[in-house]
Amino acid sequence: MAQIKLQADGLNLADTFAFSGTVTGAGGGTSWQSVVTGSTMTAVAGNGYPINTTSNACTVTLPAGSVGDTVELVDYAGTWDTNAVTLTANGSEKIEGATTDVVADAEREGIRLVYVDATQGWIVATAANEGTSAVATEYDTDFLVIAGGGQGGDQHGGGGGAGGYRNSYNSETSGRGSSSETAFKALKNTVYTITVGGGGGGAGHPGSANDGADGSDSSIAGSNITTITSTGGGGGAGHGDGGATGENGGCGGGSGLTGVGGDGVAAQGYDGGDNQGTGYSSWPNCGSGGGGAGAAGGDGDANADGNDNGWGGTGLASSITGSSVVRGGGGGGGSHDPHTPATGSDNLGAAGGGGNGGLGNSGSPDATNGVDGKGGGGGGSNGQTRPCGDGGDGVIILRMATVDYSGTTTGSPAVTTDGSDTILNFTGSGSYTG
Repeated sequence: MAQIKLQADGLNLADTFAFSGTVTGAGGGTSWQSVVTGSTMTAVAGNGYPINTTSNACTVTLPAGSVGDTVELVDYAGTWDTNAVTLTANGSEKIEGATTDVVADAEREGIRLVYVDATQGWIVATAANEGTSAVATEYDTDFLVIAGGGQGGDQHGGGGGAGGYRNSYNSETSGRGSSSETAFKALKNTVYTITVGGGGGGAGHPGSANDGADGSDSSIAGSNITTITSTGGGGGAGHGDGGATGENGGCGGGSGLTGVGGDGVAAQGYDGGDNQGTGYSSWPNCGSGGGGAGAAGGDGDANADGNDNGWGGTGLASSITGSSVVRGGGGGGGSHDPHTPATGSDNLGAAGGGGNGGLGNSGSPDATNGVDGKGGGGGGSNGQTRPCGDGGDGVIILRMATVDYSGTTTGSPAVTTDGSDTILNFTGSGSYTG
């Protein structure tokens, strides 16, 4: 028999309360373990774990449960809001009735999980500092992120490079022949900022035989993911610097009269084309093509006869919206009188939104712009007074299961469905809340 003695205002209340049994510590039977600092751990029923995520996030695998088993977790350093704790079930067991992982991401959070049965699995019995929910569900979200294309170069300049191309959907190829990326885990109640890069240019002409302007980056940013960024396409080389080098970018800009194309970014896009001519004096007056997501830009004067402007590099096809669309084509190089080859109007990058290079100093025809929403490179101009093709604006497309879609967006993306999935097509900046 144990006694609880209360002393108040000088009154001895001994023997007022009595009970039999074992008095346990403040943990209520929980066996508290040493502070966890690793990125993974496997919990044991009956244990409690202070988890320190100062340096990294942590994934906790819950044990195979028996009815009444408990596991307790606490935020040791107040950093779960920065580096969250992900809970994953053992084998095919469930957490709160589902087989998906859940995340605890509130500062100074503490949770007590209880195993109830095979239908619900582990559930949160009590929690502190949890905000609106102690744990939140993550779900796969596929993406296509294309940056703005580069502007074509001035005066029989190189074509602009397409915007960088990153894709995770359905194992489709990403830019520069790279493997499909991994879908990101969207977290409920988390805001994902969508930034769609604009195409280079805007005024139609860089002036003074200059290189074309680079496109702007596109990105997806959120507190629980590494920012997904595609780099703006490189501008095509102009006549003012001898046409030596196209600008670097997601896909590289094409060279002008001589020299090499700009470099593309690994896993995003190919290089711009080089020029095979020997210089202005022998009339190799054709620019090279800008790089595309699917191929490098074509070389100017490939036959060394001064009569071949370079095609823009081809784009890539994706069915993330439910139908196959080619995007990320490079701009074609421009040519000067007296050379007006037909190849400029047949730019290989055109199917992916790349602009055609201008043909002939008299403006027959002028360069065309890259296509907005495809991140195509602009065509190189034909003559010194003729306009360059502007780069096309980029695009960001998200695809997720309709049952997970929150319906909360800004920036007015086009919202469509395909089978059991919802697709968000952002042609301008905005946000999506998981």
